[in-house]
Amino acid sequence: MDNAVFAFCYEETMKIGTLAVSTPGLTEGVVGTSSVLLGGKYLIAARALAERSAAIFRKMSLVSLNTTLSEGEALRLYSGLLDKVRSA
Repeated sequence: MDNAVFAFCYEETMKIGTLAVSTPGLTEGVVGTSSVLLGGKYLIAARALAERSAAIFRKMSLVSLNTTLSEGEALRLYSGLLDKVRSA
């Protein structure tokens, strides 16, 4: 997709989870606007992953997070996966 990135973070079967959106910052190193659209679990991790994805790919980012991991562990795991995708 030319103008956006969609990231679905889930375990086992694909399910929509807490949904967050973020835009990239106007200059490098600046966090863009972000918000949680749906959900009530893992609000911080979903929003942080959306912000990270927008910063990495310099595109609007929509992230769905559905996990049984703790919030901190999920954030570390899925952030690492975003880094691997960036370097691929």
